[in-house]
Amino acid sequence: MNAPGDITFAPVTLADLPMLGEWMARPHWREWWGEPETELGYVQDMVEGRDKTCRPFLFSLAGEPAGYNQVWQVGPHQIPEWADDNPWLMELPADAVGVDLALADGARLSQGLGSAVLRCFVAMLRAEGHTTIIIDPDPANGRAVAAYSKAGFRPMPHLEGRTEGVLIMQFQQDFASK
Repeated sequence: MNAPGDITFAPVTLADLPMLGEWMARPHWREWWGEPETELGYVQDMVEGRDKTCRPFLFSLAGEPAGYNQVWQVGPHQIPEWADDNPWLMELPADAVGVDLALADGARLSQGLGSAVLRCFVAMLRAEGHTTIIIDPDPANGRAVAAYSKAGFRPMPHLEGRTEGVLIMQFQQDFASK
């Protein structure tokens, strides 16, 4: 596992889309993300500025692309078309942000990389002034839930079970392990 100093983030560019599309087609992505073409279309919308509520990033280890993460704003999603299916959105501060993460290579799963990347990404977001940071894995994705817990995210008890297939976890600095 590389030291956290070896983890860097760069905004996704149009030139990154073919590589990202190839990653999204891998089995470990397909298990928890949507159809690769659809997901890649969402990222392209972000890169081209049609979706200004989400910022996509590639993360690299020692200069080599190793995965994808994004940050999205909660406030713009606190509208009926989103809240009807995700009522928990209305119980978060409008200035909260959500994060998502996926490793490029399935062989790197369960090695502590996701937790390390997430801790670095959260540090970057906190430096930007974000105080409420959430992540919303499928509770059946035990590997992700464990990684996010290791990174300092904890389930929000008052939101548990409110939306099927979603576990809302909030970053809590006191629980972030080194």
